[in-house]
Amino acid sequence: MSRVIRLSLLCALLIALIAGCIAPTAQAPAGGGEAAAVQFPSKAIQIMAPANPGGGWDTTARLVAQKLTEGKISSVPVEVFNVPGAGGTVGLAQLASQNQGDAHTIMMMGRVMIGAILTNNSPVTLKETTPLARLTAEYEAIVVNAASPYQTLQDLVDAFKADPKSIAWAGGSAGGTDHILVGQIAKVVGVAPADINYIAYAGGGEASTAILANEVAAGVSSVSEFSEFVRAGQMRMLAVSSEKRLDVVADVPTLKESGVDVALLNWRGLVAPAGISDAERAALVDLLTKMNESQAWKDELAAQGWDNVFLTDGFDAYLEEENATITAVLKEIGLVK
Repeated sequence: MSRVIRLSLLCALLIALIAGCIAPTAQAPAGGGEAAAVQFPSKAIQIMAPANPGGGWDTTARLVAQKLTEGKISSVPVEVFNVPGAGGTVGLAQLASQNQGDAHTIMMMGRVMIGAILTNNSPVTLKETTPLARLTAEYEAIVVNAASPYQTLQDLVDAFKADPKSIAWAGGSAGGTDHILVGQIAKVVGVAPADINYIAYAGGGEASTAILANEVAAGVSSVSEFSEFVRAGQMRMLAVSSEKRLDVVADVPTLKESGVDVALLNWRGLVAPAGISDAERAALVDLLTKMNESQAWKDELAAQGWDNVFLTDGFDAYLEEENATITAVLKEIGLVK
């Protein structure tokens, strides 16, 4: 064998050995139609909170970003930005139109968004996203200003039945979980849905401001959004929407205990834009799975009073089921036709 041939074979062998030592961050699955490996993430991951700062989506998004970054689960920074409006449908439209195919931008969402899509007749739906994971669940609370004359839920319900329009309820977006809960309460106590005086705010922070300023009679939102104000003596929590009392507010009765036969659970999750690769989705799901398994996340869930309802495989089917359920409820209480 000539010297030139031997050198050529040696060079080819060295190149093969070097190539075999290089591993991509996320490898495209066999048969996936992607010719090359996907390097992901290659820059900061952005989490959109489609509401104003201070609400449930914003808080959850920032805690996810914190745990992914501080726990060194993510190799890149994870940042949060806000796009408020119309129960999250403004942010949803932006994700679909501006971020299609961009796996570095994901969005916090939840049960509220499904209702908002229906009541706002949104041209963009969750079918135009890539579901990643359901994360947390939390019950709702009914609160009043600490100086309110309504000492119990029964006091509030009596006033609501006597003059429905006089009771202004503050909550999140029209058709969202807060609005649905008020509608269900109205149905149970005999108030017509058309008589509900519900004032929708862009987020829990704005609703809390209205309650504290005595601009409304009562407020509805997730327990964690009001807990700080209750502990500070600025609000009084009248009832929670769970089946049984919650450890985080053990002295607060349930709606059912208070004579209103209603229970409701809210949940939050994350979606990515449509058009991302299977490998990119798998990499994002892997990050969220590692976060969910971390002690830091478990401690945060306990501190916030959130239930862990983590779901990745089957989350898309769950979204379809929720859409059917919420559509039926909204029709039943007169919020959609």
